Amino acid sequence: MNLHPWIQLFTEQIQQTTFWEWAAVILSVAEVLLAKKNNILLYPTGIASTLLGIYVLLIAGLYAESALNGYYLVMSIYGWYHWVKKRDEPPVKVSWCTRREWVITLLISFAGWAILYVLLKNFTTSNVPLWDSWVSSTAWAGMWLLARRKIENWLLLNLSNLFAIPLLFYKKLPLFGLLTIFLFIIAIAGFYEWWQIWKKDKADREASPLGGDLEGVNQ
Repeated sequence: MNLHPWIQLFTEQIQQTTFWEWAAVILSVAEVLLAKKNNILLYPTGIASTLLGIYVLLIAGLYAESALNGYYLVMSIYGWYHWVKKRDEPPVKVSWCTRREWVITLLISFAGWAILYVLLKNFTTSNVPLWDSWVSSTAWAGMWLLARRKIENWLLLNLSNLFAIPLLFYKKLPLFGLLTIFLFIIAIAGFYEWWQIWKKDKADREASPLGGDLEGVNQ
């Protein structure tokens, strides 16, 4: 297989990358590293990267991805508030989804996919409406779970990443494509790290004099 044409194409795409795409990618990398470390600073960093991402994706004609970034903006503000809550309350604990949260997650994924597809197909010039809408709807679900500090957020985000990688290269956004590959790897590590946080919290609760009573309070 001759890789030279592909390398040349990738080099040309990198050379054509704008300052705004570079800035959005750098901030996104910082955001996901902060998320992996369970650090609340992921939200202000994410807000900045999201605003730049909306601009870049609109120019590229990825309308659902751009709308997804608008959703990220709203969910980042919501998540920031949800993590902090009131000063006299404990922070939200890392936990697994309840059955009700799984139902909401699936509704966001599949209902969002259908709605976005209809909108893109009928009201935009998108040439990838089915793919673009699926990437966005699964990421919506993952972001909702991230805001609630649910471990499964990494699974939904990686499902979205898996489909987003070829889509972004197809739309000549190589830095965003490489960023998504990076995010895919980080999400695997993030899932493991959050799982360890949950296991430690569970062990601490079981070792507490109140035992399992604390578990209900923290969920």
